[in-house]
Amino acid sequence: MRKSIPTILETKQLPHFAYLERDKITVPVTAEDFDTAVKQIKAAKLVGFDTESKPVFEKGAVNGGPHVVQFATQDRAYIFQLSNVERHNPLVYLLAADDIKKVGFDLASDRKLLLKKFGVSPRSFVDLCPMFKRRGYRNTVGVRAAVAILFNQQFYKSKHTTMSDWSNPLLSETQISCAANDAYGALCVYFKILSDAEIVA
Repeated sequence: MRKSIPTILETKQLPHFAYLERDKITVPVTAEDFDTAVKQIKAAKLVGFDTESKPVFEKGAVNGGPHVVQFATQDRAYIFQLSNVERHNPLVYLLAADDIKKVGFDLASDRKLLLKKFGVSPRSFVDLCPMFKRRGYRNTVGVRAAVAILFNQQFYKSKHTTMSDWSNPLLSETQISCAANDAYGALCVYFKILSDAEIVA
């Protein structure tokens, strides 16, 4: 039986998802910041993952993204901005690491953009979309719909924020929170899927 994903109007009636608070979100700046982020992400071994790109409105224009790459553990998120090339090395290491499982939604496009930008094929990606297709959902399920389906909660995403300029070296607090929770939401969804599978088994 094919299932329909919850509409935005339907999810607005639900209680809010428990988002990561700002003090749990790190935007690395110094070499020490990046070293700490890499160590903690590597120690987690399993992280939520997503990217953000400055939107392209002109037909035929080249997408220069991603401009932001984010990782989330069970209690913290890390926002990597790509406006400074000196920040690329730790990110490339994380993307290429086989021992760090990176979980997210609709990762095929992210993989292509990252390969084009860095010349390195990201490894150990786990795409959540096929898991929902196997559950009977006919359309692509993103984090908003997934949280509604599995938690019966609202995952709010402002279109104004998602369509904002992610290439800006100084991200707004709203952008930082949005990016972090996209990755964190994906990780929570993955754990819930694993938990449900164990209950069924």
